[in-house]
Amino acid sequence: MTALLELSELDVSYFHRGRPPVRAVMGASLTVDAGEIVGLVGESGCGKSTLGRAAVGLVAPSAGEVRYRGEPVEIVSRSARPPRLRSLQMVFQDPYASLNPRRRVGRQIADAIRLGTGAKLDDEAASSRVAVLLERVGLSAAVAHRYPHEFSGGQCQRIAIARALATEPSCVVADEPISALDASAQAQIANLLAGIVTESGLGMLFISHDLSVVRKIADRTVVMYFGRVVETGPTGRVWAEPAHPYTRALIGAIPKPGAGSALPSELPGDVPDPARPPTGCRFHPRCPEVMDRCRTEDPAPVQVEPGWQSVCWRSQPRDRTAGPVASR
Repeated sequence: MTALLELSELDVSYFHRGRPPVRAVMGASLTVDAGEIVGLVGESGCGKSTLGRAAVGLVAPSAGEVRYRGEPVEIVSRSARPPRLRSLQMVFQDPYASLNPRRRVGRQIADAIRLGTGAKLDDEAASSRVAVLLERVGLSAAVAHRYPHEFSGGQCQRIAIARALATEPSCVVADEPISALDASAQAQIANLLAGIVTESGLGMLFISHDLSVVRKIADRTVVMYFGRVVETGPTGRVWAEPAHPYTRALIGAIPKPGAGSALPSELPGDVPDPARPPTGCRFHPRCPEVMDRCRTEDPAPVQVEPGWQSVCWRSQPRDRTAGPVASR
């Protein structure tokens, strides 16, 4: 069965005069199926947003390919987006920057309906559809006549989501959609997106550095470090028994409130210069479990279990009949 969205061996490099090229994404592969949320996590600067932008055609890959419904995703240009790609949408991190400050929000959503679906609606029909979309994201239909600056960050993100839904998408890439919001708005928007996937059956790539949110809403988790996917698997399994040292470090850094809680552990060292990546495994300068071969040999993916991979020399296939893996 063909995946809804498929990234295969994707490379994205940036070139600056007088400096070595920066491989922001290196050989990344992932899939998103209809009706599921795939969480993409990692530290800031690991290449998550670059990968998300490449997935919708906003950034040109230097190698590999992106396919949507089995067909290549072309780079966005000044020409109109092909109709077959208009159901592949993106929700951006900054809702204020993604909305036109000079136009009423209802007009912007109505434009998305007409351009995204090709529907030829009169003003009354468009207004009715806009009202339905605003109410679907938890806003009153009466706000359609207002401008973006009249809303809070959380409300603006709801409007941006309504505009994405106006195209009747099959797949949405949500790039850090909650990071610019306060804690209460973050939970509301995350729950809203999860509910939309459940109701409509669309697929979603949810990009975030907030691992606790990804744990709550994602069906599968993809972990990135320094441009490379280092672990991919079912969220419950990855979080209960992470196979990669970097995944364990990220989980250990999450605060755990409550009686007897301890301070979160800190991942040692600094992220290397992206223009001069380390030899061997990219994580080895910071890895607490580093071996000699890690410094010189780049590890290949290991299938921990069906549908679960880890890119680490220490990772081994697991026999589920043998019971839980002992903690390290």
